[in-house]
Amino acid sequence: MAEPESARAALNRLKRARGQLDAVIRMVEEGQDCESTVTQLAAVSKALDRAGFTLISSGLRECLADGVDGEAKEDSLKRLEKVFLSLA
Repeated sequence: MAEPESARAALNRLKRARGQLDAVIRMVEEGQDCESTVTQLAAVSKALDRAGFTLISSGLRECLADGVDGEAKEDSLKRLEKVFLSLA
């Protein structure tokens, strides 16, 4: 589980992204300018990516700090790496 501060930061980003996505949906429904709509959509995407990276970063710190050694640690790091790369 993410550290409380990291989880709070990620949650704030996700809530902001939700608001931005609602705005993008309205823009599409209203037939607004394509350029500004896509610009806002890019902002939503970036906010989601940053939230994901924040959570993964926190997970990596926890994994390294927990003192888990050997194969369990390696498995945890491999899973986090896979999730990280899925955001790329």
